[in-house]
Amino acid sequence: MTILFRKSLLGLVLAGSTALPAMAQEISWIYCGDAIDPVHVKYIKAWEDKNPGWTINAEVVGWAQCQDKATTLAAAGSPAAMAYVGSRTLKEFAKNDLIVPVPMTDAEKASYYPHIVDTVTFDGTQWGVPIAFSTKAFYWNKDLFKQAGLDPEKPPTTWAEEIADAKAIKEKTGVAGYGLPAKTFDNTMHQFMHWVYTNNGSVIDKDGKITLDSPEVLAALQAYKDITPYSVEGATAYEQNEIRAIFLDGKVGMIQASVGAAYKLKDTKINWGVANLPLGPQASGPGTLLITDSLAVFKGSGVEEKAMEFAKYITSPEVQEAYEGGGLAGLTPLRPSPAVDAMVAANPFWKPFIDGIAYGGPEPLFTDYKGFQNVMIEMVQSVVTGAAEPKAALTKAAAALDEFK
Repeated sequence: MTILFRKSLLGLVLAGSTALPAMAQEISWIYCGDAIDPVHVKYIKAWEDKNPGWTINAEVVGWAQCQDKATTLAAAGSPAAMAYVGSRTLKEFAKNDLIVPVPMTDAEKASYYPHIVDTVTFDGTQWGVPIAFSTKAFYWNKDLFKQAGLDPEKPPTTWAEEIADAKAIKEKTGVAGYGLPAKTFDNTMHQFMHWVYTNNGSVIDKDGKITLDSPEVLAALQAYKDITPYSVEGATAYEQNEIRAIFLDGKVGMIQASVGAAYKLKDTKINWGVANLPLGPQASGPGTLLITDSLAVFKGSGVEEKAMEFAKYITSPEVQEAYEGGGLAGLTPLRPSPAVDAMVAANPFWKPFIDGIAYGGPEPLFTDYKGFQNVMIEMVQSVVTGAAEPKAALTKAAAALDEFK
């Protein structure tokens, strides 16, 4: 276990903590949320029926404590068999020998949309099984576009158009043209990564080389600086869900958000549209950050192989399709299917959330994910507040990231 990881656990692990390993015929599952999803209740029972003598013991833990609970147990030597984790943490767990690989066959990999498996892969090995997926698209308020003299049926397709439209809205209506979140919160980094991936940029390559300080990412950070004057005032006070609330209130012209916003907008009087995220000058095609949560199988439970089998079952196409709920849950589907095609046909607003996948990119994997996240947030905030110019902020951040890779 690395010194860095030991330090990160000091506040989590109780000295002398001793717990018995899981019983041989039980698979313990740290399940994040307020309750077990009814779909999972159904399929847990189905799996148990097909595997006599085995039980799934799902412990529901709130989102704020879920990751810490799994980490605490693993570090204390009494791990849960598996846990729901943000895929961003898999590299840290693996490097500290707390989880086991979950190999995928070529057929299993091919069943997912492009790049989904990349979110759980490093050094050519898969370390988790994706269970939830999110992408973003571009929303605009058509009434504010019209009031600003813009074509309400023509959303911007490039960053340059987006910045110009934000300026027009702010100057013609007095309403913020764009919702840029820059609070000290994880989704400040996420929101910026959508800009990185809509300009063919990256943060770290497959060989572990930091690629942040590049023309593609510099252009994204410059665009952040350029759109800030026409965005919400005091951007460092807002995270993405707070920005979404402002949009739902009709007080901002454009945002980037998940499909959940579309379902909320159905119940408002906002005249809205949704499209692919605008592209930077180096873009190859529509892009987005690909965020997944995964099931990680922990080392030392004594039931690793069976836990791996169950993890693949509970995320299999039939189960996953039911869990994703035809889009109503706000999750982007992990796999293409006729059901997804039918969903897009019934609700065309789904199309940009699917389109962005092919050119999207995964959350960068670091051995200290929070360290990476904090560096990115500081970089964005320094530019948004005018404390640093984009080039200087980018160079500083790139150098800092070497410590966490």
